[in-house]
Amino acid sequence: MREENKNVSKNGWKRIFGKKWFFPAAYLTIAALLLTGVLWYQNLDSGSPLASDSNDTEISNDEISRADQSQAGSGNVDFDSERDTEPVMEQTESMLMPVADENQAKIVTKFYDYDADSEDQEKALVLYNNKYYQSKGVDIASAEDETFDVTASLSGTVTEVKKDPLLGNVIQMTHDNDLTTYYASLENVLVETGAEVKQGDTIGSAGRNIYGQASGVHVHFEVRKAGVPVNPEDYFNKPMTEIEKPDNSTEESNQSDGSEHDAEGTTSQEDATSQDNAVNSEDDGDDAGDDKKDPKDDKKDEGKKDQETESSAAMANA
Repeated sequence: MREENKNVSKNGWKRIFGKKWFFPAAYLTIAALLLTGVLWYQNLDSGSPLASDSNDTEISNDEISRADQSQAGSGNVDFDSERDTEPVMEQTESMLMPVADENQAKIVTKFYDYDADSEDQEKALVLYNNKYYQSKGVDIASAEDETFDVTASLSGTVTEVKKDPLLGNVIQMTHDNDLTTYYASLENVLVETGAEVKQGDTIGSAGRNIYGQASGVHVHFEVRKAGVPVNPEDYFNKPMTEIEKPDNSTEESNQSDGSEHDAEGTTSQEDATSQDNAVNSEDDGDDAGDDKKDPKDDKKDEGKKDQETESSAAMANA
């Protein structure tokens, strides 16, 4: 009997397994159970925190919206009330060559440096009226020896614009850090006294002058720190804060006062010439006023006159 029951149950399962709908139904049931278990596990493990975060986010957004509306209604919106402010650092300018295109420019006369070699010192001498003078700046010309735009080397204020008989048109500008720049031998001037000029602005065009005839069409450029000339070539494309007054500038300035041409357009040679003329005029007046002077006295006067003339010449060469 038992064997017959076993056979009957086996045959029953075989009949069930033989149905076409059995395996699809079994697959769907298992898939549904697995999906239900996964969803239940996710909700159990992380469902509540997510819901909490969502609520917090909604609340925060609502609060922000109310705060914005209240500030907009009052008309006083202070975006920086709770923000730490940091001071803005000003950028220091670097001194540029006073030309629009440095690649098309060349320095034809250098700054006279007492520590330079003899070759550079020779290139820093200016021949004027059969005498050599030490250059306080640099002469910049174009490669084609044609006129070109002269630009501001640094931002600053135009303090003087004048026409000098020897240097041509001259522009003087003052800058921060106790700096002064000079632009001479200008054919045209495009700025006026008191104008605020930005670095790179065109202030004139290069030309010719009497004092620097050998340089042709050029701009004479000088830089002074606290009134003392410094070599512009040493500070091109360097921050203006690095420009320093030379340690031995006082001694050099005193030595150069008797031989260099300054920015005012006067030379010691001109001063000596005026002194010679003054001495000659006085001597001529004395000779004309005394017709009965003894010949010996005339010789003494002539000797005195020669000594005074020699003294004036010595001052010119000092």
